[in-house]
Amino acid sequence: MNFHTRKWVKPEDLNPNGSLFGGRLLEWIDEEAALYTIVQLENKRIVTKFISEINFINAPVQGDIIEIGIEAVAFGNSSITLRCEVRNKLTREDILSIDKIIMVNLGEDGKPAAHGKTKIQFVRDRLG
Repeated sequence: MNFHTRKWVKPEDLNPNGSLFGGRLLEWIDEEAALYTIVQLENKRIVTKFISEINFINAPVQGDIIEIGIEAVAFGNSSITLRCEVRNKLTREDILSIDKIIMVNLGEDGKPAAHGKTKIQFVRDRLG
């Protein structure tokens, strides 16, 4: 799994317990999943359809640097299924895991549309 996105846990990201607010982390994950999907499917019209059980393992605190990892695990006709892990950048301690995030490709009419992809493709390979 590649960890491309890093976030610095700041005071505005904390819950009353002094740890990272789970909703903020889910916001960051949803955005990362969307960006990953846009690049893979080459379409800006995508939506989050499903997020499976979220396993919070450890709570980051102010000053921690976390990194978000996303990988594709399956390609459907109009969807892509992703897996996510979040870890502490410096300690490598696991923070969260999600086994299944389903993102759906949309056509210009806003309805699910076939994307024609069957495997991960890197941008450098499209340009070469």
